[in-house]
Amino acid sequence: MTEILNCPKGVARCASIVKEGGVIVFPTDTVYGMGCDPYKDSSVARIFAIKGRKDDKPLPVLAASIKDAEKMVKLNMVGKVLAKNFWPGALTIVAPLADPKVSEMVLAGKRSLAVRVPANKCALDLLHICKYLVGTSANPSGSTSPKNAREVTVEGFDALLINDGALIGKESTIIDITNAAPKILRHGAVSISQIEKVLGHPI
Repeated sequence: MTEILNCPKGVARCASIVKEGGVIVFPTDTVYGMGCDPYKDSSVARIFAIKGRKDDKPLPVLAASIKDAEKMVKLNMVGKVLAKNFWPGALTIVAPLADPKVSEMVLAGKRSLAVRVPANKCALDLLHICKYLVGTSANPSGSTSPKNAREVTVEGFDALLINDGALIGKESTIIDITNAAPKILRHGAVSISQIEKVLGHPI
């Protein structure tokens, strides 16, 4: 049976579920996300199954801080500038992998990883205990991402962490910095003009 827990009281319980190999649904600053320990293959496999996600699509990881994120990926100068200006926030950065212990299922055959530090107190409280979480939207692949707990339609996870605070309701923007020229992979809550203003040049 799925546990229904409220922020902030339910954070510690959800963190223990993650550490035990479980899968949780929780609020981020953008949409409700589904998370697990990114180092545990069996937990990651459950997320693919719950979402009906193709196993060749890598999963993003949420981190508690820029410092923690830099243990997962190698941020170049562009990445550091973006992280400093947009984290915590709704920008996901794809960068070369730095931690070889991350589940191969998360990577889906790539040697890069999508990371983000969310601007949501409930999510950050959870991450300060877990440090890292797979952070994919809590919806079946191809359907609309849930803006609140009532819109979560996936089944089979272990706990739902509820926060009544308002979410952006729009997914994060994804930018790939693995090559010389940064590339937008998904348009989202952070606009291209905001990114270009920070970088000082068009992308």
